[in-house]
Amino acid sequence: MTDVNLAAPLPKWLSLTAEGVTVTLNHPVNFNGVVTDKLTMRAPSVKDVMAAKAAGGGDYEKMEMNMFCSLLTATEPELLSLKYKDYKRLSAGYFRLVEEDDV
Repeated sequence: MTDVNLAAPLPKWLSLTAEGVTVTLNHPVNFNGVVTDKLTMRAPSVKDVMAAKAAGGGDYEKMEMNMFCSLLTATEPELLSLKYKDYKRLSAGYFRLVEEDDV
């Protein structure tokens, strides 16, 4: 995952709420049959984390892919179609959802 400075202000491409994060993509993608330039990732539950770890079988990249698919309601081929810059934006958004920024 991406290293994120939680003390830094949010970038303009990231919108954070208690329920999730919306990431504006640099390159539009086709997710669930819809072309979009924004993806919304819901905040993970403990159950989501445990399921992703089990599905990853010790492979961190596989665990992350499973987690993102679940939180975005996306398929692995859809995530793999993202440009790397946009995937890193999703990673940064995920970190904002799970890390305490006031500690």
